[in-house]
Amino acid sequence: MKTITKTIAFAFFALLLTSCTTTYYQVYKAKPIDNFTTTDSNLVYEDDNCKVSYNLWGDGGDVGFEFYNKTNEEIFVNLEESFFIVNGVAHDYYKKRIFTKSASSGATSSKSISTSKSVTGINYLNLIQNNIIEASASTGQVSSSGYSTAYYEQNVLHIPAKTSKFISEYSINERLYRDCDLFKYPTKSQIKTKSFSKVDSPIVFSNRISYTVGRSAEPIKFVNEFYVTEVTNYPEGEIIESKGSEYCGEKSVTKRKYFKDVSPDKFYIRYPKVNEKFKH
Repeated sequence: MKTITKTIAFAFFALLLTSCTTTYYQVYKAKPIDNFTTTDSNLVYEDDNCKVSYNLWGDGGDVGFEFYNKTNEEIFVNLEESFFIVNGVAHDYYKKRIFTKSASSGATSSKSISTSKSVTGINYLNLIQNNIIEASASTGQVSSSGYSTAYYEQNVLHIPAKTSKFISEYSINERLYRDCDLFKYPTKSQIKTKSFSKVDSPIVFSNRISYTVGRSAEPIKFVNEFYVTEVTNYPEGEIIESKGSEYCGEKSVTKRKYFKDVSPDKFYIRYPKVNEKFKH
């Protein structure tokens, strides 16, 4: 009994520690290089044929993009010649993958057989009594069927005229940047920002895209390049606030957590506080 009590107490203590974990955020600000316009929700690159929109905001950073076809013809994005590159390392957009989709269905059926028989005898009052005895038996059957369909990843993405498609595959960075000027677990008064130029930036990343307008046209290639200009560590309370949502003038009673400063040129890494001797 003592062992069970100790186990329950230990589990409760572990749960308490987990629920009290302090969370921090490392926020990155990135700058696009050349030919970009910035809106409230997107970083936009545009040429004569297409418009490419980015919103980096997300845990680890989202380098995916929306490719809009401005022309009256079909555009073909060649994924075999398109790459995500971070700090000089190239990652393929086309990976020759095979995807499988499966579905199944089942049915049950049953049937029963019953029979009865009249039995005459003497009851406990010594009177003659007739009873009916019934017996029944039932059997059931289960049947199922299923199928799966395999299809290959496309190496060319077809985008019809005046439409768009989303291409998303990679995160920008999932490893904390460490620096002597940045407290890893800062208080409000310890929050500092580390700034960079392109030359000394810890993260330089880009998408190299190849496409054609129509099937027989010469390929058009462009590079959307970015570099991290700022890194800042925040305690959760300085970057997240709780507030009720509002729709058509009606406010909700319950509150939800929202980021205070969301921007398409920023992304973050969420990390917990752990017991360690390092302050930076």
